[in-house]
Amino acid sequence: MTTDQLILFTLLGLVFVFLVWGRWRYDLVAFIALLAALLTGIVPVDRAFSGFGHPATVIIALVLIVSRGLSNSGAIELLARFVVDRGRSLGAHIGIMGALAAALSAVMNNVAALAMLMPLELQAAEKSGRSPSLSLMPISFASILGGMITLIGTPPNIVIAEYRSEALGSPFRMFDFTPVGLACAVAGILFVTLIGWRLLPAPRRVPDGGKALFDLADYIAEVRVPKDSSIIGKRVAELDAAAADADVEIVGLIRRGQRMPGLARRVEIRAGDVLVLEARPEEIEELIGAIGLEYVSAGSSALEAEDLALVEAVVPESSRLAGRAARSVRMLYRYGVALVGVSREGQRFRERVRELELRPGDVLLLLGSEERLTDAITRLRCLPLRDRGQRVIQRHKVWLAVGIFAGAILLAASGLVYLPVALGCVVALMALTNIVPLREVYESIEWPVIVLLGSMIPIGGALEATGGTALIATGLVDIASGYSPVVVLTLLIVVTMTLSDVMNNTATAVIAAPIAVEIANLLKVNPDPFLMGVAVAASCAFLTPIGHKNNTLILGPGGYRFGDYWRMGLPLEILIIVVSVPAILTFWPL
Repeated sequence: MTTDQLILFTLLGLVFVFLVWGRWRYDLVAFIALLAALLTGIVPVDRAFSGFGHPATVIIALVLIVSRGLSNSGAIELLARFVVDRGRSLGAHIGIMGALAAALSAVMNNVAALAMLMPLELQAAEKSGRSPSLSLMPISFASILGGMITLIGTPPNIVIAEYRSEALGSPFRMFDFTPVGLACAVAGILFVTLIGWRLLPAPRRVPDGGKALFDLADYIAEVRVPKDSSIIGKRVAELDAAAADADVEIVGLIRRGQRMPGLARRVEIRAGDVLVLEARPEEIEELIGAIGLEYVSAGSSALEAEDLALVEAVVPESSRLAGRAARSVRMLYRYGVALVGVSREGQRFRERVRELELRPGDVLLLLGSEERLTDAITRLRCLPLRDRGQRVIQRHKVWLAVGIFAGAILLAASGLVYLPVALGCVVALMALTNIVPLREVYESIEWPVIVLLGSMIPIGGALEATGGTALIATGLVDIASGYSPVVVLTLLIVVTMTLSDVMNNTATAVIAAPIAVEIANLLKVNPDPFLMGVAVAASCAFLTPIGHKNNTLILGPGGYRFGDYWRMGLPLEILIIVVSVPAILTFWPL
């Protein structure tokens, strides 16, 4: 192993560790890795920022803007509302919503597709009197599977297509992924519809009889004791009866900004103290009324409106709140809304609610006027968990948006127009016709993904240039020595799929693509099936909530635990391997 290879493998190992650790955001980890690669000389200076101008990076950014346009025009909303019917059985509902999620993900970013369907699904669960955890994970997995069907459905496909252009002279086209991707998607949707949701733990599978959506993951919230409260002078333990009546658990007390030790059961309550509660929104409201409490931000001029409301919203990875504390964002001052509580996988935490570093998947309980809540959720890039019907959707432009998009796809698929150019024309026309207002064009792009991809592409190139890919490929071929190339292909899929479960799928594709071509060269076979295998495996991250952004997105709203994912995800990944290998060999022979 050469010095450059040693440095590069050490750097990639550190990237892997930090991405799994999750303390720092993946785009920051990738950018620091790029800087380290530049300082050590393993990435040439003239290739420093080549990844940001790479066609794969440009295509992903454009697809995100196009997704916003399809949403703004009402195309997705109308289709989703047409298929939602609370009278269907759970299996039929999951099958139809899963098929819809997959179909949408095939023509737009799969994260955007799930983000638009999730509020509708939560409402359907509430109306049907069942837990949303029964359906959210199957629909999320279906949206991931649907992204495998076309070039633009998921970033790994775009990365693999563009790498093929560099390595073999021409990229994969729009529907080259369809035969294999469609076979995997159909098999996967049938699995989550018929079997998958039954594998969830018993508390998730049993209908909740119409209880609140977040019965599985109550909020940790803070409420203040006003000067005229009747509980002043009492000990915290003396509130047990009132708390039990409201189904609230008092888990702490804060005085002068400091949380008292333990549960503060024997502490005498004073005016201005803050009680820490664990409960659902309506239960918090009930206790406030019963014993004369108030929300921590009550009395602020920003919250003097009489039409105050509580709204639940989830923090996606692209949110401005991800990785930051509410206090640092100054939500009350800037947006006129207050953070009342946070729900995180049913976990308790010692930090103050407003000082807690928020993570993707957290569910927030926000207080404010309807108008300011709507504005704040939009500007903070959070996702409301109930469709309040307050978005201004340009339904009269639905066919214009669909026509522009379909025309561009046909031109790109026929080879008449280069895909990034076709998508660029769609974005320009959507901006000119105000389907995507200019202020939303840049807001539509997930910049952390762009930074991740722009940073990892030069490192992936260095892995190939230093002979690192040849080293890894030789190792995999040696492990499967004496077996057919089919075994090596299966091994590559398993390794890539495992990496994707703990790393970002785009980064996994960047690293695994050159390894796939190197393996094919060593075996003297067609590299296309190996590239296709990497595309499938990089997209299939079903074992953890960190493997794919869709898994993170449903974590809080579904009330899932970290260990819930593998129950449905492990057999699904095995099924995808069983289906994908014969499909790849059929449509992309060795």
